[in-house]
Amino acid sequence: MNRDLLAKAKSLGFSDRQIAHLTGQTEDAVRAERKKLGLIPSYRLVDTCAAEFEAYTPYYYSTYDRGDDEIRPSDTRKVMILGGGPNRIGQGIEFDYCCVHAAFALKEDGFETLMVNSNPETVSTDYDTSDKLFFEPLTLEDVLHIYEREKCWGAIAQFGGQTPLNLALALQKNGVNIIGTSPQSIEIAEDRKLFAAMLNKLNIPQPPNGLATNEAEALEASRRLGYPVLVRPSFVLGGRAMQIVYSDSELTHYMRFAVEASPERPVLVDKFLEDAAEVDVDCITDVGHFSDPKQGTIVIGGMLEHIEYAGVHSGDAAMVLPPHSLSQKVIQTIREYTHAMARELKVIGLMNVQYAVKGDTVYVLEVNPRASRTVPFVSKAIGVPLAKLAAKVMAGKKLTELGFTEEVWTKYWAVKESVFPFNRFHGQDILLSPEMRSTGEVMGLDADLGIAYAKSQMAANSPLPLSGRVFISVSDAHKDEVSSVAKLFVDLGFELISTSGTAAILEKAGLKVQRLFKLAEGRPNAVDLLKNREIQLVINTPAGQSPRADEIKIRTTAVYTNTPIMTTLSGAKAAALGIAALKKSGYAVKKESDYAVKTLQEYH
Repeated sequence: MNRDLLAKAKSLGFSDRQIAHLTGQTEDAVRAERKKLGLIPSYRLVDTCAAEFEAYTPYYYSTYDRGDDEIRPSDTRKVMILGGGPNRIGQGIEFDYCCVHAAFALKEDGFETLMVNSNPETVSTDYDTSDKLFFEPLTLEDVLHIYEREKCWGAIAQFGGQTPLNLALALQKNGVNIIGTSPQSIEIAEDRKLFAAMLNKLNIPQPPNGLATNEAEALEASRRLGYPVLVRPSFVLGGRAMQIVYSDSELTHYMRFAVEASPERPVLVDKFLEDAAEVDVDCITDVGHFSDPKQGTIVIGGMLEHIEYAGVHSGDAAMVLPPHSLSQKVIQTIREYTHAMARELKVIGLMNVQYAVKGDTVYVLEVNPRASRTVPFVSKAIGVPLAKLAAKVMAGKKLTELGFTEEVWTKYWAVKESVFPFNRFHGQDILLSPEMRSTGEVMGLDADLGIAYAKSQMAANSPLPLSGRVFISVSDAHKDEVSSVAKLFVDLGFELISTSGTAAILEKAGLKVQRLFKLAEGRPNAVDLLKNREIQLVINTPAGQSPRADEIKIRTTAVYTNTPIMTTLSGAKAAALGIAALKKSGYAVKKESDYAVKTLQEYH
């Protein structure tokens, strides 16, 4: 290595990490050598006026080509906000919302805000969101350059999702002041062994679990826990490569083809709690500002109860705020656990916890001491800008100064429903799983839970039918419950259609059912009736982990014909509740244009 070669490599876009890999050194050694030789990037303004006028847009990119550095210096205290990086399914736009609110909040408090993000499709990269925008990749090298060049006071890694969070520890080691929850606390929440130790200390239950660094260990852990188990890699985003497995053969396939396990990146094996209710909690706290962890304020912003059972990614699940079926005892337990963990982790800013509730037992699934994808929804539902308040808390303010010390329990229901791109992916099964697949979300608000749910379905482009036929086909695991759900629809005036297996159970319960052929048996079958618009609602729960080809065909046809489809019995119950509420309220005879509309401001 010599100066000319290094300078040429940098001007051609080679990162320190790539150079380290090619020369057998460490990234830190390459960085130190490069700085010693005076090779650091300069920053240029994006010329938004095509040289016709002087451009004032504070839009920068880095370059190693020799030339002027166009950064405009200032003496104001600067905070760098790390964005979410490139857009992809799993990295929700919700994190961008949090970054934007952080920029607005810190501007209000007199800071100069620097946004680092490389996604042209976001609001955080709009020219008027922050004081300066750096259109750079979210890597250790690029972030350090900007931090040192701008002499920042602090950096926020909590708001951009998993991408900046994974950089927090390395940034801190290189002298960056990470404001908010310390990277050490983030590590406790992310590292399974440290996390389990913390829960044991606090006497908080979590589902039985194990760690595996290879196939043999995974099989041993799964047999010890008993199937089904939830397997997932550590440090992932959007539940990527997460799966519920039901047998040794499925687990072997997962370990060989889905993940690369290693001692640094073990696979987590959790006992999967079937038919447990899942609850998401977002809270805001300033306890980390105090030397005594008993001091400080913790406020739960919202408890969201999932409509689907545990096992569906929280980015995909439909949710209700406040919880609609939990007992006061369970709600109080969730509150106590959340407060205990926030104090133990000395959280400053936002924290998200995911719980599974089975009977009266509350299990902690995971804790994220950062902004979560439910923060925008909760903020709009309760009328409190949590991300803005969190940014001010991270920069040093107390919640008592900001006037937010009490939980807000709304007197109306807010239902979050996810929007999926399935109609763009032909032949793709629409089943929800621990891996996130939604590309947006909508909100239904109403004083009546059923109508709030119905509004969310209309907004998600699958409005609930008020009459017609319901096709029901469920797996063996749901045969016991299906009759009670089917009866709800009969009572609402719907006709039932089913294939032989489910039909026999419904008839045994005294319900009248029209029998249909299975797809391989002949016609007319469910696909024919869907194409002819003779089915108004589909209830189809999957048979095990590898769904049959018939089921996939029925589900995808429902999507293409815009027929509402429920793949869980809990979703089907919610649909029945929504239809009953619409009929009772008289909405049934109205056109959609006659619906009462209330703005968020009126609710608040």
